[in-house]
Amino acid sequence: MKKISEQQVLEALKQCMDPEIPLSVVDLGLIYGIDVDEENNIKIRMTMTTPGCPLHNTLVRDVKRALNKVEGVKDVSVEIVWDPPWTPERMSPEAREKVFGARSATMHTTQPSAGYGVRGLRFTIDIEKSRPLRQGQFIKQEDGSLVLVNDIGQGFMVNEALLEFWNMCDGSKSINEIIDEFSMKLRLPRIELEGQVVNLVQQMLDARLLKV
Repeated sequence: MKKISEQQVLEALKQCMDPEIPLSVVDLGLIYGIDVDEENNIKIRMTMTTPGCPLHNTLVRDVKRALNKVEGVKDVSVEIVWDPPWTPERMSPEAREKVFGARSATMHTTQPSAGYGVRGLRFTIDIEKSRPLRQGQFIKQEDGSLVLVNDIGQGFMVNEALLEFWNMCDGSKSINEIIDEFSMKLRLPRIELEGQVVNLVQQMLDARLLKV
């Protein structure tokens, strides 16, 4: 039996996207440790961006699903740890640039909340006039996981909320109108959602899942 390599594990984990910040758990720096024994049992040590993260169970489930698809894997366990605490400095340089912009890659290290990157977001599209249009395709896999695949075959694991957002981007609504619609659906003040929606549009554009 061929032992699974750490690189294989990392490649599989890159398909697991944080639903609030559509970057992989690897690029976000959430993976603290990978152990693969001689029988190909995999143990993952990972963290969350905040201790009160509501997506704890979603991310753990997605990690297990992704790794169980690797040929030869016997069992997967995930341990959530909080030491050392996560900060944006743990993100990959590419991820920091996407979220904060190239000039602020080493800034905002004291803002580990869900909306930490909004101020430095390199977003130059007119949110009143731009009408995002989804591209790629949606696939529901046999294990129930939801995946968006872009035009070059890259797959991104998403949850139902991200899928609903992607479907809303049909080219008929401006980004402002999408923010308003989401605000009404979730019954949350627009000001609480604006930065997150703009951030999400930017990341889906980078992932080639949207175009404007």
